[in-house]
Amino acid sequence: MTIGLEPAQNTVHPPLPDWVQAQISALQSQLLERDAELKRRELKIQQLTLELAHHKRIRFGCRSEALSLEQRDLFAECCDEDGAAIVAELEQQRAPAGTPRQPQRSGRKPLPPELPRIEHRHEPASCTCGECGRDLIKIGEDISEQLDVEPARFFVHRHIRPQYACRHCETVTAAPVPAALIDGGLAAPGLHAWVLIQKYLDHLPLYRIERISERQGVPIARSTLAQWVGQLGVALQPLVDRLVALLKQGKILHADETPVQQLDPGQGKTQRAYLWAYRSNDLEGAPRIVVFDYQSSRSGQHARDFLAGWRGHLMVDDYGGYKETFRQGVTELACLAHCRRKFFDLKAAGGHPVAEEALRRIGALYAIEAQARDRDASARLALRQHEALPRLTELHDWLVAQRIRTADGTGLARAIDYSLKRWTALLRYVDNGERPVDNNSVENAIRPITLGRRNWLFTGSERAGRRAAAIQSLLNTAKLNGLEPYAWLKDTLERLPTWPYSRIDELLPLKAVPAQ
Repeated sequence: MTIGLEPAQNTVHPPLPDWVQAQISALQSQLLERDAELKRRELKIQQLTLELAHHKRIRFGCRSEALSLEQRDLFAECCDEDGAAIVAELEQQRAPAGTPRQPQRSGRKPLPPELPRIEHRHEPASCTCGECGRDLIKIGEDISEQLDVEPARFFVHRHIRPQYACRHCETVTAAPVPAALIDGGLAAPGLHAWVLIQKYLDHLPLYRIERISERQGVPIARSTLAQWVGQLGVALQPLVDRLVALLKQGKILHADETPVQQLDPGQGKTQRAYLWAYRSNDLEGAPRIVVFDYQSSRSGQHARDFLAGWRGHLMVDDYGGYKETFRQGVTELACLAHCRRKFFDLKAAGGHPVAEEALRRIGALYAIEAQARDRDASARLALRQHEALPRLTELHDWLVAQRIRTADGTGLARAIDYSLKRWTALLRYVDNGERPVDNNSVENAIRPITLGRRNWLFTGSERAGRRAAAIQSLLNTAKLNGLEPYAWLKDTLERLPTWPYSRIDELLPLKAVPAQ
């Protein structure tokens, strides 16, 4: 007997209403669109993640001394800007559409307490609870701060001098006209200071300053700006001369020079000039001073003229222009950072093992200096004699041994010869607790000039170069001493017209001036 299965009966569903079918079609379309959007976001996130990794690799993985200083700064700025933009785009892609952005509070430094504060209080829309309707009580405050700025704000000082007459004597009396550096001038000291800061500290040419004032509705002709700068430069020169005199009271100085371009109108092109920089020695405890000296060439005669009559220890690089200065009684100090740089370049070029060992040994010397930084001169000398001198002796013997095994003319031979040739001058710092180990302080002081010349490109004349050097000496000395340059300059320009020369030291941008 065969048992068979009955065939399943086909169930026929009634057709769906048109409106349901329309909803299903709409939902299917939305799902397809959402799937496409999710796929697009995933691809975009992958692309941005790879791009961010690439930027991080070239930003932090590049060898720091493979580019010039100016190139590195511009490169770092662009990488930081691009990295921030990529992170912002990633946040946009990862956040669901329409989701409000949550504020991110990083561990940033607090804003300076001396800045003025404008308070904005944000109270709830209602003082009653939205759930139960009862009154709310204050339990605390959530305080956040944002930094803001106003562009240059021009305003007018209106001086009113009432005039009084005596009927009996028939005389007229009025308050005297306040003294000014530029008699009858349009600008107040604050505006004069602003123009000098813009030109010499922020390195803006006058035509840009002219445009800034125009945007504020105060057109100031470029010729007027130029007249102010020329007259102010003359008025400030006595302060610079006094800075030079105080600088040369130090027993130890730093010196360096950097090229600048000077316009040669007769030829329609530029010629090379030099800005010489002289810096006080921080380890002496003297006031921090940097003086720039503009000269038309790199001749060592300029250094001899500037240092005429001075006898002390001079920290410089290996430029031959200083050699005659040393033959005339100045004692040479060699820069350990320049010695290190020769080996760094060699290591960067090919990872030379001898260069790596030289860098390790020099790094140990700098570690000793880091320990001695906050000590007085006698304690620093003791540490140098006990710790640094034996390491220097070992380094010298090791360099001599390596030089014997190194062929002439190679990069390693040149790096070793650079240090051995200057060894006597290099060793002098361990014999005194006030002598510096390198020339980095003057190089740091001259760095803003090398960056600024990207803006101003060249000086218009030798006189313009000397004026720029003088004003930059004052402003950069103010920065070295922790003074806000604009505030110091404004105050100085206000007081200078009636200030006696016998008290000129009180106007200098120094924290303390040694007693005379």
